[in-house]
Amino acid sequence: MKKIVFLILMVFLASCSTSDGEAGQEATEKDWEEVIDDATGTEVRLYMWGGDEGINDYIDNFAAPKLKDAYNIELNRIPMDAPDVLQRLQTERQAGQHNGSVDVMWINGENFRNAKERDLLYGSFAQELPNMIEYIDENSLDHQFDFGTEVEGYEAPWGKVQFVFAYDSDRIDTPPKSFDELQEWIAENPGKFTYPEATDFTGNAFLRHLLYAQFNDPESLIELSAEDPLFDEKAEGVWSYLRDIEKDLWREGQTYPASLTELDRLFQRGEVWMTMGYNEARVVNKVDEGSFPETTRTFVLESGSIGNTHFLSIPFNAPNPEGAMVVINELLSPEAQLEKLNPEGWGENTVLDMSLLNEEDRVLFEAVNRGDSVLDAQLLNEHFLPELDAHVVPWLEGKWFENVVSNE
Repeated sequence: MKKIVFLILMVFLASCSTSDGEAGQEATEKDWEEVIDDATGTEVRLYMWGGDEGINDYIDNFAAPKLKDAYNIELNRIPMDAPDVLQRLQTERQAGQHNGSVDVMWINGENFRNAKERDLLYGSFAQELPNMIEYIDENSLDHQFDFGTEVEGYEAPWGKVQFVFAYDSDRIDTPPKSFDELQEWIAENPGKFTYPEATDFTGNAFLRHLLYAQFNDPESLIELSAEDPLFDEKAEGVWSYLRDIEKDLWREGQTYPASLTELDRLFQRGEVWMTMGYNEARVVNKVDEGSFPETTRTFVLESGSIGNTHFLSIPFNAPNPEGAMVVINELLSPEAQLEKLNPEGWGENTVLDMSLLNEEDRVLFEAVNRGDSVLDAQLLNEHFLPELDAHVVPWLEGKWFENVVSNE
């Protein structure tokens, strides 16, 4: 009797101690048809930010019915606060709870880094998705790094926004193509350009673009620590540039807009002739609401344009990993990405590589009219730069005050 109890206990302990890596390996090694079979007729719970009605409508009235029709999958959207969900996963990890409640979650940046470092993710699954293989350039830097953290297949890119400069085409015939040309334009049009101070995320992004421009190879900057002497050496070019243009800025650089909102207001009043910001399509809404003139257009510099890619991932204890993989794969399909691009709905840019699409799909994407102010998707993709490690933001902020503001 004791022997039987001992054997039962050993089996129980073995099942409890099965590593999540082994569980993930078991799922990702299945043939895709087997993954589909296991996912068919199941429920998938998608935890995501719920603060935008256009995004919610896309999930509820496009994605969910599509998955129901194709696989009889019930896709349930659950609003979440990402740090709270990660804390719950951390508690479940510590308690050895291997059957959670989250199948897919929408994360990026610091949340992804924390989840990956704390072993809260299911494993490397993205390279097993057929649509990831067929339509997405896995070698692109914006898919390899998420705010400086290597992705390594632990999440799949879902969408992105991109930094652009905006200008009034009635005042500017041809926008500058490089930081050198921008400097020349500023000198020729004193008082008509400025940028938000470095404490503002957009102003800091302007500095990050300048930092990128100091490197011939963007990947070398991504992999460089702020403690590396080369980092300081290259950054000197940023401070030198900003000090050189300061006298020709709005109010001679004696003050800077505290936020992007303030810079937009200066542009609206015609005090400056350029503004800037994340989301290549944000100008559309500004024009529609009458804040910006209808002649507003956008541009990016040849040195690149920082984009913010967001991703879908699977928690370590997802109860339905096969269903999660099928859902993510479908959200990366040309049909789903095309619908997401629709400016009347979500309106967000695609992560698909246009060169990998068939001619019919490519024509459909190119036919989407996002407005005269939005740049071509292929052009944006060619200039895309991934976000730098999060530690660079406060580093640049401190150095800007030290080398620009206080250096007068």
